[in-house]
Amino acid sequence: MYELLFYLDIFGVIVFALSGALMAGRYQLDPFGVVVLASVTAVGGGTIRDVILQTPVFWVVKPYYLYVILATALLTIIIISKPKRIPKRFLLIADALGLALFAVVGTQKALHLGAPIPVAVVLGTITSIAGGMIRDVLCNVIPMILREEIYALAAILGGSLYVLLHWLGWSEISAMMVAVTAALTLRLAAIYWHLSLPAFHLIDLPSHDSNTDDANKQNSNNEESK
Repeated sequence: MYELLFYLDIFGVIVFALSGALMAGRYQLDPFGVVVLASVTAVGGGTIRDVILQTPVFWVVKPYYLYVILATALLTIIIISKPKRIPKRFLLIADALGLALFAVVGTQKALHLGAPIPVAVVLGTITSIAGGMIRDVLCNVIPMILREEIYALAAILGGSLYVLLHWLGWSEISAMMVAVTAALTLRLAAIYWHLSLPAFHLIDLPSHDSNTDDANKQNSNNEESK
C-alpha cells in the first residue's frame, strides 16, 4: 500500500513538474526559470496542505522530491528543445493527470493524519490546484481554475469518490485507482468538449437617479433646440 502511494506521489510530482517546465518553455524562460516553475507547480499544493495540517512539509523531510523535479526540468529542456512545437493540449493533459493524482493522494494523506472528511476533500483539492495556480500567476496568465472548463470540480470528484469507496469497504488500491480515473476522465472531457458550469451573471439595472438625470438632460436639450 505504501509502495503504491509512493509511486503515485512521485508520478504526480513528475507530471506537474513537466507541466511547469512546458509552461516555462512557452514563455521562453531561462533554465533557472524552468526549474522554478517546475518546482512551484509540483510541490506548491502539497506544501500548503502540510502547513495547514501542521505536519512536516513532505519535500523538506524527503528531499529526493527536489531531485525528481530537477531531473524532470532538465530532461524537459534537453528532450523538448523547441517547446513551441508541443501541442497546447499536451500541457493541459499533463496538468489534468497531476490534478487527478494529487487530488486523491492529498485526500488520502489528510484522512490518514486525522482530518475530518470534508476537510480532507478540501485539502486534496488544494493539493491538486494550488501549484498550478502559482505557476499561472507567475506567468501572468489566468489560472486554469478560473477559466470556463471544469477544473476544481474534477479534483473534488476524485477526493469525494475516494472517500465514498473507502467508506464502502473497497480496498485502498481499488478506491484510489477508480477515483483517479474518474477525476482524470472528467477533466479530459472538459478539455475536449469545453464542459463548464453555468456562469453566474449579475445585470446592473439603471438607478432611479440616473433615469431622472437622463430625463432632465433630454428636457434641457429640447428647450435649447426651441
